[in-house]
Amino acid sequence: MASELRVNTLKDASGNNSVGMSYVAEGTAKAWLTFNGTSTAALIDSFNISGITDNGTGDFSFAYSNNFSSANSYVAGGMVAPSSNSVTTYTLRPYTSASLATSSIRFSMVYNTGSEGVSDYPYGASTMVGDLA
Repeated sequence: MASELRVNTLKDASGNNSVGMSYVAEGTAKAWLTFNGTSTAALIDSFNISGITDNGTGDFSFAYSNNFSSANSYVAGGMVAPSSNSVTTYTLRPYTSASLATSSIRFSMVYNTGSEGVSDYPYGASTMVGDLA
């Protein structure tokens, strides 16, 4: 039998540092991931991510274990760590606006040295915040 706990506010053990449940429910990551984008792409660690697909150079898709309620009900941000120190700007960003789906997301590992390009890097990470279905 499942149990249910209904509260409006959470507080620490001393009764301080309260947070409303709306912040807990809506403000926490519903999915996150870290992955290696070089050689054979692989998840390093994740939450609510069921798999990774390498679509080509700097192009990766991730499937959610639990879907979001709509493609417009969440936001995803990401980062890339290159293999060496550089003044180049690196980012992990949605492949296209259509790459945000309820069951998956597609990202590009992008760099900018005056002109934009994509490449595979040893470390990428993303967090997804929003409403699950």
